[in-house]
Amino acid sequence: MNISEASEQSGLPKKTIRYYEDIGLVVADRKANGYRDYSDAHIHKLRFVQRSRGLGFSIDVCRDLLSLYEDQQRASADVKAIAEARIADIEHKIAELRDLRDTLANLVRHCHGDDRPDCPILNELAAPLTPRKTS
Repeated sequence: MNISEASEQSGLPKKTIRYYEDIGLVVADRKANGYRDYSDAHIHKLRFVQRSRGLGFSIDVCRDLLSLYEDQQRASADVKAIAEARIADIEHKIAELRDLRDTLANLVRHCHGDDRPDCPILNELAAPLTPRKTS
């Protein structure tokens, strides 16, 4: 099938499919005329990558996961370790987002939200940054 059909079947834009081919992630076969020729196996790989990306895995990790998927001698422990690392990344981001929410909520609580010009939110945004200590 051509790239338009592959795009329709995989749910990925043609530009994304071309990018994946450019970086060697999912490479289509070529017809005699040089046009891309996607098989059902290519579509399956494209969907696999799409779901992996949807879970927030980087392109490099998707490459690793795809390689593990194709390796019948793989150890599931390798796959689990990758997924656990992703969970740790997500937990870290959740903690960062909670801190951001708490900081902003505190600023909102201290803002009168009336006709006065004084605004603790703007004051905080305009405050000079304090350098972080490095260990």
